[in-house]
Amino acid sequence: MIKLTGLSKKYGKTFVVRDANALFPLGEVTSVIGPNGAGKSTLLSMASRLTNSDAGEVLIGDKLLAEWDTKELARHLAVLRQSNSINMRFTVRELVSFGRFPHSQGRLTDQDHEIVDQALKHLDIEAIQDRYLDQLSGGQRQMAFIAMVVAQDTDYVFLDEPLNNLDIKHSVEIMQTLRHLAHKLNKAVVIVIHDINFASCYSDHIVAMKKGEVIKAGTVNEVICKEVMESIYEIPFQICEIDGQKVCLYYNA
Repeated sequence: MIKLTGLSKKYGKTFVVRDANALFPLGEVTSVIGPNGAGKSTLLSMASRLTNSDAGEVLIGDKLLAEWDTKELARHLAVLRQSNSINMRFTVRELVSFGRFPHSQGRLTDQDHEIVDQALKHLDIEAIQDRYLDQLSGGQRQMAFIAMVVAQDTDYVFLDEPLNNLDIKHSVEIMQTLRHLAHKLNKAVVIVIHDINFASCYSDHIVAMKKGEVIKAGTVNEVICKEVMESIYEIPFQICEIDGQKVCLYYNA
């Protein structure tokens, strides 16, 4: 489990994240939701040590984040940022193979190649594994980057807006893959996501943020409710239940 306690970050006198608390359990999908500027990406960056916090602490397993060796941390925590760009010309398979670097230091074993094969299969991109990234659509590139994170095979997986550039079909496939990683392989999968219905239907826990603060954190039933959603997004909401899943209808009054 990852536990965030009192995390804060400010630039000048402005808090981007203030006194945030959250839990990211193993074996579950946790979605971080909220409007633009809520501090979602900054929270994930601090939790993965990509950004230094001004206050608070992060506990990964039984050890504080600051105490983790960088190489050891990379074998336990994988991160996909919101914006990903590579200047060199790589094939999809070469990119996905980079996910094995923390384990093999670039000298891939037969086991590493098997894990890369599995990641390509999970994302259903085996057919394009020999194509170069600059020959792909934005959605295909996004799938390749997610496969790279899957190939890293860590206990904790952070993804910032993994559904960027993806159509509905591929978004559903990604969310199904992430849920498989959590429920079947016992990983803690944490995603920053704007689509609250994907968050509602595929998550075990939700962290709802607004203006740098965690307004509500808990199960889907605890967070996806009219009062919380209207407080966060400041528009009218109607919450429906379809086949046991909560779906949000939102509109301007």
